[in-house]
Amino acid sequence: MGYVKGVHHVAISVKEYDKTLDLYTRVLGMKVMFHWGKDDSRAAMLSCGDGSHVEVFAGGPGNLQEGAWKHLALCVTDVDGAYAAALKAGCASQMEPTSIDIDSAPSVTPVRIAFVRGFDNEILEFFTER
Repeated sequence: MGYVKGVHHVAISVKEYDKTLDLYTRVLGMKVMFHWGKDDSRAAMLSCGDGSHVEVFAGGPGNLQEGAWKHLALCVTDVDGAYAAALKAGCASQMEPTSIDIDSAPSVTPVRIAFVRGFDNEILEFFTER
């Protein structure tokens, strides 16, 4: 018997807390489940709507570098719409919406994806299977 039944949340520390919270909630549609703290000790747990969450902490270093966390892939209903909304909110494009076929086993997986860079240099992927 295994213990893991899924991913509850991933966490990110950001310098641009208010802009990041606005992007993830108002622009992308996540819901604040609860929040706590003040100033650089603020944090919020955001629901993605499927039982998974993103936890955002204030007081981060900013200018995040790619490393252990390569990117945050968000399953979205509309890749093109999420990408456009993120750009309008001030994110930078990393890859325009593209349909690709991932040559995977046991069969090819058709997906539509796009990437943007968030306000602390974090990479967000918008992902949906076609």
